[in-house]
Amino acid sequence: MSTAEAGGVFHRARSRTLDAFPAEKEGEWKGPFYFILGADPQFGLMKAWSTGDCDNGGDEWGQEICLTEQAVQAINKLNPKPRFFVLCGDLIHAMPGKPWRKEQTEDLQRVLRTVDRAIPLVLVSGNHDIGNVPTAETVEEFCQTWGDDYFSFWVGGVLFLVLNSQLYENPSKCPGLKQAQDQWLDEQLSIARQRNCRHVIVFQHIPLFLESIDEDDDCYFNLSKPARKRLADKFIHAGVKAVFSGHYHRNAGGTYQNLDMVVSSAIGCQLGLDPHGLRVVVVTADKIVHRYYSLDELSEKGIEDDLMDLIKKK
Repeated sequence: MSTAEAGGVFHRARSRTLDAFPAEKEGEWKGPFYFILGADPQFGLMKAWSTGDCDNGGDEWGQEICLTEQAVQAINKLNPKPRFFVLCGDLIHAMPGKPWRKEQTEDLQRVLRTVDRAIPLVLVSGNHDIGNVPTAETVEEFCQTWGDDYFSFWVGGVLFLVLNSQLYENPSKCPGLKQAQDQWLDEQLSIARQRNCRHVIVFQHIPLFLESIDEDDDCYFNLSKPARKRLADKFIHAGVKAVFSGHYHRNAGGTYQNLDMVVSSAIGCQLGLDPHGLRVVVVTADKIVHRYYSLDELSEKGIEDDLMDLIKKK
């Protein structure tokens, strides 16, 4: 099933923007709002992880379907509604060319079609979506299936940038795509400086770092020191307030100068002690406040009063 066939809920990113949020209507600050962030539904990983065969396992994903359905049901019940629901990559587990990729994609699209149509989806590419060493072909497959791999959009005077972090991890088979994203990112950050936006927020799958800008290269869960420092300095210079990522399947994060790096755990397979969950992110005039909720907590209790007070404050 193509994204276009998946129903109106998929406000697909095209031409490096998201048509659900017309810039002429969303370019000015209108007051506090919130969005929901999820990461790594990764249909198939729970079976693969349990069998110890992450490369070739993953022939069952019933658990992930149930968890993602629970996440969607929890989001749909929220009042007021979030401005959008962003998934920070690794939508499915099967890498390009691997078995079950088509079936996992179709099942995830079926679940995501049940997201309230008033809540646009923002979809970020992860390494399992385009491959650990992406090619022009695997990136194009993602774009055809889910929408652009990098793009920007405005919501209420806040500029959001969605990046393809795999192009910073290993662009060896598609250097031209990395160069194009770099040029585009520089243009977007220049706009951010010129417009003096209320906030600038970045979404990417792989975190810049897990705890500290100076931590060792993990060779998988964080970007290399040169890449992370170069990006972080660019972000700070342009006034970016926060970077939100997934990939680690655990909650983590830290601060570099005045840049927050927020690593959010998974809807799907957990690799640490966190519950399956979602992150509520409230954007006010002067700060960005976020809190991780288990799926059970958000389903049963909703958003806590202190965050709701921030959302309703004018």
